[in-house]
Amino acid sequence: MKGKFITFEGCEGVGKSTQIRLLQAYMDERGIEYYMTREPGGSSISEQIRAVILDGKNAEMTDECEALLYSASRVQLLSEVIKPRLDAGELVFCDRYVDSSLAYQGYARGLGVEFVERINDYALREFTPDLTVFLDLDPSKAFMRKGGADKTDRLEQSGMSFHEKVYKGYKELSKKYANRYLVIDASGSKMQTHHKIISALKEKGVF
Repeated sequence: MKGKFITFEGCEGVGKSTQIRLLQAYMDERGIEYYMTREPGGSSISEQIRAVILDGKNAEMTDECEALLYSASRVQLLSEVIKPRLDAGELVFCDRYVDSSLAYQGYARGLGVEFVERINDYALREFTPDLTVFLDLDPSKAFMRKGGADKTDRLEQSGMSFHEKVYKGYKELSKKYANRYLVIDASGSKMQTHHKIISALKEKGVF
């Protein structure tokens, strides 16, 4: 029996990492078996690619190079980690996935959705998520809540207009893929958001 593949998406500072930690604690307390990974990263090679992508010193990186590096990291993670676990019937969660590339590089960088879909054909064709949890919060509010952008993170330093485009991209994706998107209002407290996520996953039969 094939496992379930669930991804988490959202703009910078939306509280995604916090929500993933709370979800893990919830599942651990109840003995729910799962595997958690992240993008870019999740395997030795993919983590090395992640370091290159996010290094604030790589300001001269072209948009196309960035998109292709994300795609390369993704293929490695899928082949090495995610596919074997799904084939074994496991419940797999991933912090970011191909929707991040569509929102960040396709919409915000202006490379176009078609270009990003083309270089991610393997991921989209063979490994479409069963569900995507999208934490919905405007980036201006998200950055205010986290106290500003991280000066060592190249993507966070891209400027508010860039992050507004990312947000608009996600909103478009949530409409296009409404059948798999779980849009979670993340404007409340972290526990309020956590309870919304748990309720949504229960409703979809994950737990």
